[in-house]
Amino acid sequence: MSVVATTGLTKRFGDVTALDNVTFTLTENKIYGLLGRNGAGKTTLMQLITGQQGGASGDLTVFGERPYENERALSQVAFIKESQTYPAAYQVRHVLSLAGRLFPNWDEDFAQSLVDDFDLPRRRNVRKLSRGMTSALGVTIGLAARAPLTFFDEPYLGLDAVARQLFYDRLLADYAENPRTVVLSTHLIDEVADLIEHVLLLDHGKLLLDASSEDLRGEVMEASGPAEAVDEFATAHAVLHREQLGRTARTTLRGAFDNAERMRAKKLGIDLAPVSLQQAVVRLTTERTNAR
Repeated sequence: MSVVATTGLTKRFGDVTALDNVTFTLTENKIYGLLGRNGAGKTTLMQLITGQQGGASGDLTVFGERPYENERALSQVAFIKESQTYPAAYQVRHVLSLAGRLFPNWDEDFAQSLVDDFDLPRRRNVRKLSRGMTSALGVTIGLAARAPLTFFDEPYLGLDAVARQLFYDRLLADYAENPRTVVLSTHLIDEVADLIEHVLLLDHGKLLLDASSEDLRGEVMEASGPAEAVDEFATAHAVLHREQLGRTARTTLRGAFDNAERMRAKKLGIDLAPVSLQQAVVRLTTERTNAR
């Protein structure tokens, strides 16, 4: 089932094109990684999907409906961001109470268990929370809301490493019990790589990549070995990066690496190894920047 569908989605701010002819589909019950450098268009895309902006050309539907000023569609969406703000006079308990009224699938028991996990002070005013506690409050709402479509836009940046791992563990465990569509927009790619099932990569407003994590790991590889052999092998693939030290070269390649290609690499004395998701994103966006 399609949760979000876009066709030719384009958004401009004056002379700046934030999104340029973006087309993709988000399906139900999958964890997506929305990745890209600062200014790539990620926030604009999420704001359009969650009805915070309008005025885009192309087509956009959320649960089969246009989201802008559509309460029915947006009642199924949660959007948690790093700079989340709350009513100034509210304490943590008030924010959670309000969230419980806003989200139809809210799980109060789960919310309270997360408050305990993150050691959140229920009666402290939100204005007096540390950055880490504010982040913990945001992810608590995002998890306990159990919205069919949930966006996390870097809300966990304020958490320390232990708290971030707690968030990842709670997300994965609850997702297994209560599947929904989750979108993680983050620069901490290596930390969330094992969670992400599908990657959307934006760069300068264009969608560079729309692929499963498994497929991506199979099509971006690092080839290392004698420089001449590496260069010969690379002719059949797109070269994303190359470096050489003495007579040894290391090249990041994108292409099809079937059994025949792997055998060819072996005969040439080349070692083939998959790159990390973060390294793949870095190489893909750097290659595009260098080509501009």
